[in-house]
Amino acid sequence: MKEVEKALPNTFTTRTAAGLGVHSRDLYAWRDDGRIVELSRGVFRRADAPAATYPDLLAVAHRSPGAVTCCISAAAVHDLTDELPVAVQIAVPRRSRTPRIEYPPTTAFRFDEDTFKLGLSQIEAAPGESVRVYSPTRTVVDLMRLRGRLGEPLAYSVLQRYLRSRAAKPGLLLDFAGKLDVYGPVRRALDVASAE
Repeated sequence: MKEVEKALPNTFTTRTAAGLGVHSRDLYAWRDDGRIVELSRGVFRRADAPAATYPDLLAVAHRSPGAVTCCISAAAVHDLTDELPVAVQIAVPRRSRTPRIEYPPTTAFRFDEDTFKLGLSQIEAAPGESVRVYSPTRTVVDLMRLRGRLGEPLAYSVLQRYLRSRAAKPGLLLDFAGKLDVYGPVRRALDVASAE
């Protein structure tokens, strides 16, 4: 393996490779030889790198570094649902440009700038490589906010699973619900859950 190949991080973009002096024809030759794997347009992973737990999230994070994994994708990461989203769901600030990513299929939601960082956390998508994702608490509140679009049954089942987890923080859930203008529905759902 050439020195320049060894200098590439496990996951990298065409721009990163170009910065190290790798010509695009060499990059695509390495892909065709199986030395690297193309995760998304312009995003590659070394074939000798440790397996990624969430390769799609890793690819999307490299394509849209300012985005945050949210909604069903975040719920799946936090083991709050068994439902697998048909597309990686990401949040971007309302005034930013919405990324267009065909592969992996991606759906972008526009979230308000004032609360965009509320509940922001990270997960390890591959050994030593983290991606931004909303916390379990923020994820539950977002699914309650978007229940008309993503489905009430999903929102309520994620809430129930969250409440059964050791990490459940009902007080923080209500705090986030208040900041995200969905306090009433979340409070009612909590009341129903506690009555069961």
